[in-house]
Amino acid sequence: MTVTLRRALAVTATTGVLLLAATACSQDSPTGQAPATASASSSASASGQPETSASASPSGADRSTPVDIRVTIDGQSVDATLNDSPAARDLASLLPLTLDLEDFHGTERIADPPRKLTTDDAPEPQAPKTGDLTYYSPWGNLAIFYKDGPSASQDLLVLGHIDADADLLSGADRITIEAEQPRTVDTATTNSR
Repeated sequence: MTVTLRRALAVTATTGVLLLAATACSQDSPTGQAPATASASSSASASGQPETSASASPSGADRSTPVDIRVTIDGQSVDATLNDSPAARDLASLLPLTLDLEDFHGTERIADPPRKLTTDDAPEPQAPKTGDLTYYSPWGNLAIFYKDGPSASQDLLVLGHIDADADLLSGADRITIEAEQPRTVDTATTNSR
């Protein structure tokens, strides 16, 4: 019994350290949190302990935490973010992506990702605004709105936002979306201070 208790405490301590590290790195890296959370879930499951709330689905407030991505539209870099919804995290797992865009309905540019994205635990529907990066689940396509879209729909998931001029978005032919690279800290420089 003592060995089981020690093992459970060791796993719990390791999980806590991983979650702290993931939290500290999450401001710098969109990918920093996913591996730590997966490790924490695996460790908890392997020990027979119930999974902690950190591995559960995020609450509505957590879904709005933006994650920076790199977006290039027709060779021009623009600022962009993904929200923290399951569908946005699923899109992030496919990065980098380069997609050819086509106009749809005089409101948005659309493209097909390599596969359909998850729609599990989707956030409340929102009406898309100019610059929103969205996912239309019935067709499985991504859409970038260059005009404000129609009213909110359960089928249209807002994944993030691209900070670009409507004129650039409306004429876009090709988009490249990449994950932001984690910032590295030179420990030799940091430790010498």
